[in-house]
Amino acid sequence: MALLDQLNADMKEAMKAKQKDRLSVIRMLKASLQNEAIHLGVAGLNEEQELTVLSREVKQRRDSLKEFKAADREDLAEKIEQELVYLNAYLPAQLTEEEIKQIISETAKKINAINPSDMGKLMGAIVPQTKGRADGALVSTLVKAYLNQK
Repeated sequence: MALLDQLNADMKEAMKAKQKDRLSVIRMLKASLQNEAIHLGVAGLNEEQELTVLSREVKQRRDSLKEFKAADREDLAEKIEQELVYLNAYLPAQLTEEEIKQIISETAKKINAINPSDMGKLMGAIVPQTKGRADGALVSTLVKAYLNQK
């Protein structure tokens, strides 16, 4: 089922259950997807484009969560944490740290990345493989660790 179809079904369900917070997140995500389609000039987004929008929304919330916690705004942090729960339901299954390390190792061997100066080249090859399935900051940290141990 396409993400937009899933969102429409979940929106109806949230309306019936009177889940205002969930409904708000679903509407926001739908609007983001539609805005991206307009921006790209296409009728509908493909799965990769949908995943890009979803990942962007999750990243924005994670960044906001860090800021709110640093500012000691627990009220706002709780709201963002709940939004993340709703958004994460639409993400594909996340890779474990071991799976990410395996991808890094295999990719590094393929492109012959052996020292820290190859970081950009290695990240460029890994990001498409982990997009939407792993946090970019975690991938970056693991790539740095991998290249520094060589």
